[in-house]
Amino acid sequence: MNNSLKTPVKNFLNWEKKKGKDTFLVQPIDGEYIEFTWERVGNEARKMCNYINSLNLPKKSKIAILSKNCAHWIIADLAIMMSGNISVPIYANVNGDTAKYILNHSESELLFVGKLEKSDWDDIKSNIPKKIKKIDFGYYNLDSDFHKWDEVISNQNNEIILPSIDIEDIITIIYTSGTTGIPKGVVLNYKAAATATKNLDLLFPLDENDRFISYLPLSHIAERALVEHGGILSGGRIFFVETLETFPKNLKYCKPTIFFGVPRIYTKFMNKIQSIIPQNIIKLILNTPVLGSLFSQLIRKLLGLNKSRICITGAASISVSTLEWFNKLGLKIYEAYGMSENSACSHGNFPGNIKFGTVGKAMPDTDVKITDEGEIIMKNDCIMQGYYKENKLTQETIINGYLYTGDKGLIDEDGYLRITGRIKDIFKTSKGKYVAPNPIEIKLSKSNFIEQVCVVGENLTQPIALVILSEGKKIVKEVSNNFNELLDTINNTLEKHERIKKIIVLKDSWSIENNILTPTLKIKRASIEKKYKEFYDYWYKSEERILFQ
Repeated sequence: MNNSLKTPVKNFLNWEKKKGKDTFLVQPIDGEYIEFTWERVGNEARKMCNYINSLNLPKKSKIAILSKNCAHWIIADLAIMMSGNISVPIYANVNGDTAKYILNHSESELLFVGKLEKSDWDDIKSNIPKKIKKIDFGYYNLDSDFHKWDEVISNQNNEIILPSIDIEDIITIIYTSGTTGIPKGVVLNYKAAATATKNLDLLFPLDENDRFISYLPLSHIAERALVEHGGILSGGRIFFVETLETFPKNLKYCKPTIFFGVPRIYTKFMNKIQSIIPQNIIKLILNTPVLGSLFSQLIRKLLGLNKSRICITGAASISVSTLEWFNKLGLKIYEAYGMSENSACSHGNFPGNIKFGTVGKAMPDTDVKITDEGEIIMKNDCIMQGYYKENKLTQETIINGYLYTGDKGLIDEDGYLRITGRIKDIFKTSKGKYVAPNPIEIKLSKSNFIEQVCVVGENLTQPIALVILSEGKKIVKEVSNNFNELLDTINNTLEKHERIKKIIVLKDSWSIENNILTPTLKIKRASIEKKYKEFYDYWYKSEERILFQ
């Protein structure tokens, strides 16, 4: 194995030896913070590894993890790697049919379940194939009759002989949440995972004093690469969030030095502050030298980000106005770009190399091209081996070593990549003109009145925009005036066939629970179409320019 590329297990064992009695994982349960030392994590992982080995599973078996983020998620993952098997993480809020599909398709032999919402578990539990062996983490009040973690490891010893792992061996199969269709199993090897973590460390040098907070799904590649593998590589400390309600309190307790958030998280932070202090007052304060500095420190402390030296965002587009707003508060947010298919390792802004409105420069040893159709294709050591059991789809996605991302983009003269849309998101109006919705949505999302937006218009004469209002923006007249001005401003920048005819203000919420958002908070356009398409004509023919559902 290349000495510069180490598996997560090797990195873990290195730190366990150096700082065994120090805290590695911090898990809040019922308001109390339970600390797991490196030594405890190592002992429990080795004991669980020995139990897995005692099952005599076929070599390189698939072992699934179905749980929200928690300490035992990472310990189970370490045990799976130590046993030479392959992890199959499953999003904690999938429906029963999806869970059953993934477990069957992956041929999982064993399933770890743990921290789940009761409603999700009630839907999932009857869909788990009977033949699969099951272990309950046991700390999260899950109503199951499965073997409990502590019982399983109680009669296992903590000494193991690690299997020989080749850099090309598979580490995980990640089933993409997907904005369309059934989940696809992305097959990643140790080389891909190790290279992605190494590149992270090159761009944002990590050290053992770093603190990470884990709240975005560990079943998603970005959280896995940055928080789990990054935390293990750095020798730092990983904190978990107990519930959505306790997130602000848990964040302040952790005071992360490295913080990863999808754009919507940062927008919510900004809107929350602006709901307390009007933006014109914030602007006035920040323009006052000493007062501005004190105010910035206070806001960062209020958010729990006063110790953050690196804030990263990705998974969806973020408006430049949001980036600039945080920058004035002393929080520089580095936008990055990647996907499951390339281990989240493609492009990134990083210290000394940052340009708002772009997803940054290519990662080290990454070859990037833009096809004649405008599609971003890239090649590096982080690309997947393929989609599990999907040879045809793999051959359509990886051609001559290049991953065809499905994203459209432009590379500027300084080497920064700008995402301009999705190849498949383009729709055709009744005029026969094609419209790319993403660039228009980015323009609309700059408004602090808008929390979520989706531009649609298949077979309409002109596109229309469906929006969800930001928290606190409920006065109809104020919203209408703002949106009328917004339409005039944005439409002046668009081609005639792209101009937005109307804005529809929806009373609904778009969430993971109602299947409008993926677990990484991307909008599922197919779900939007299914839910609202029957109303498009009615809305379009209305005399009002701004409609309220």
